[in-house]
Amino acid sequence: MSTPRANIEVLPRSVQFSLALGLAALLLFPVVGSDFYVQMVTRMMIMAIFAMSLDLLQGVTGLVSLGHAAYFGVAGYALAFLTPADMPVSLWWSLPLAVAVSGLVALVIGFFVVRTHGIYFIMVTMAFAQMVFYLFFDNKVLGGSDGLYINFRPDASLFGWLPFDLEGRKTFYYFTLALVVLVYVLLRRLLWSPLGRALAGIRINEHRMRAMGFGTRGYKLTAFTIAGALAGLAGYLWGAQTGYVNPELMGFHMSAHAIMMVILGGMGNFAGAIVGAFAFEYLLHVFKDISKHWQLLMGSFIVLVVVAAPRGLLGMFAQRSAAKASEGSHHG
Repeated sequence: MSTPRANIEVLPRSVQFSLALGLAALLLFPVVGSDFYVQMVTRMMIMAIFAMSLDLLQGVTGLVSLGHAAYFGVAGYALAFLTPADMPVSLWWSLPLAVAVSGLVALVIGFFVVRTHGIYFIMVTMAFAQMVFYLFFDNKVLGGSDGLYINFRPDASLFGWLPFDLEGRKTFYYFTLALVVLVYVLLRRLLWSPLGRALAGIRINEHRMRAMGFGTRGYKLTAFTIAGALAGLAGYLWGAQTGYVNPELMGFHMSAHAIMMVILGGMGNFAGAIVGAFAFEYLLHVFKDISKHWQLLMGSFIVLVVVAAPRGLLGMFAQRSAAKASEGSHHG
């Protein structure tokens, strides 16, 4: 049985060129940017990975999760527990282990939530996330409401050889950038794979997919687990950069921020999630500087974008580029 063809968006050449320019700018940024802004852009890239992980659920599969931050926070706590108080932990086994823990938590939770649909799915994901939140918030053994400190960034040594030192801000920046590119490439490949086409088909019409013989529940659980693992990757990097984790990383507001990033940039192609994450974090920085009522400003901006550009910032840019190309061909 062949996989159905789904509406998978192909980015216009102009958008692809703009994204390439953006990547080039990120590569050059540490050369001209101060340490403060290098750290801020590193945070933006971490949130871009987090947003891409949610976009796999929300934009590709059509599953809106209000509890995605649980897997983000679990990996951060995993790094905190794995790191000794007096020395760094090895990057090469702590990173995959933290990602695997987040993926396992997502698998267990997903086993239950993929049996629900619509508003029930949304509410159950939030309920499980709140359970995880209060498990850490109310448990002093797990750090309680104060959270945990991570005294050292992971050590990248291999058999006594240190290929790079993550304690350096610029090194950590480029390490995070490499992971952003890797996650983006892997997710784009997944989007065009039989699994990705099946997930897109579920988003469009799950009943028809089941009628065609696809086990939609298994596909949704696979997407849920992969998304949770990638959120864990972002959480691990967050813990490594900030040196501190607390239950707020698993709170509802973090899940809501990820949803707003995906909506702001445009859903379903992962580049939109990156654009949305950068735009959201930048606006957050600007609005907090100009007003104590920054939530009102951010909310108003999100509403404006949803009304004026339903496909997000990247979708609006792509639409305008396509319109200009069409005008040029007609004049030609």
